[in-house]
Amino acid sequence: RSGATIAIVDDNPRAGGQIWRQAAAATPLPVAAERLAVLRQPNVTHLAATRIVAETQPGTLLLEDDERGFLLEFRTLIVCCGARELLLPFPGWTLPGVTGAGGLQALIKYGLDVRGQRIVIAGSGPLLLASAATARQAAAQVSHVLEQAAWSDVAGFGAGLWRWPSKLAQAAKLVTAAYRPGAHVVEAFGDQRLERVRIRQGEREFEVDCDRLACGFGLVPNTVLPSHLGCRIENGAVAVDAYQRTSREGCFAAGECTGVGGSELAMVEGEIAGCAATGQTAPLDGLIAQRARWHAFADSVRERFAIREPIRRLARPDTLLCRCEDVRFDAVAPASGWTAAKLLTRCGMGACQGRVCGAAAQALFGWTPPVPRTPLVPARVG
Repeated sequence: RSGATIAIVDDNPRAGGQIWRQAAAATPLPVAAERLAVLRQPNVTHLAATRIVAETQPGTLLLEDDERGFLLEFRTLIVCCGARELLLPFPGWTLPGVTGAGGLQALIKYGLDVRGQRIVIAGSGPLLLASAATARQAAAQVSHVLEQAAWSDVAGFGAGLWRWPSKLAQAAKLVTAAYRPGAHVVEAFGDQRLERVRIRQGEREFEVDCDRLACGFGLVPNTVLPSHLGCRIENGAVAVDAYQRTSREGCFAAGECTGVGGSELAMVEGEIAGCAATGQTAPLDGLIAQRARWHAFADSVRERFAIREPIRRLARPDTLLCRCEDVRFDAVAPASGWTAAKLLTRCGMGACQGRVCGAAAQALFGWTPPVPRTPLVPARVG
């Protein structure tokens, strides 16, 4: 709306992110269509499937797509790098057929055929029900949706949803007879791939045959790029002020990287950042009030779906923590932090560069995330 020259650097091949990437290729919902229409504005350049490798000097980013590397200069930067799924290890979690809950949802949206497959979804938070709905729409048989939070917490969360009518309506559509609070997967079994899981519900344990297990224990803000840019990180997220400004001059942040809160909060934060970055002050008061409302929802999710201690104790000494480098829990036990773990075991030095095991180690051991080093993503040489 400001008429500023804008470049959108998107590491996904389709616009829309996790929520709307399917809609971008099909017939989008009205709200999605309105947002995606921005890409057709003459002052907007959309760089799809493009990754940020590094900031080579203040105000210059080194980018790479499938064909080339190139530089992009900027005066103002809004960082919206989202979040990744928190995967907490348990016996059998590396078997083929075991994915993240959000990961399964993304795979289905990209065309994974799950018709007729028996699926168990487990972990914590509202994402489980959304993933189950996506799987059912793709003709999968979702037998169990296992929520580790206690019945009392789930009931308390549901009782407070009247404050967010759209979320109450969404919950009413997503709820399923397969939903079981106070339950979690203890172990996954299989020879060449997943065949069954053992479930604990209260004091009872039982086994269920399945073709896929999707586990998700919440989301972790992606802070690698903001850290590289010199933005202050607090409590695992990018610290911002009332106008989404970071500690670095001319750099704003919005969405899950500033704290996980859902798509509604992310969109409002994005609008605040966009208005503040371009000097559009008139809408800010109303947007800030909306943000406070969705912050309250995020706080409720965080409180009611906090990971319980039994989930943190599922891994055994021989359970892999770092699946890229085959590093077991007992191998990292003597380590005092990330640097020591790398020196002892190569933990976090594989293909994912600690994106999976790093979040798990932070949640389980309280390790401080490693300082990001360039290149931020694997890049071509020459």
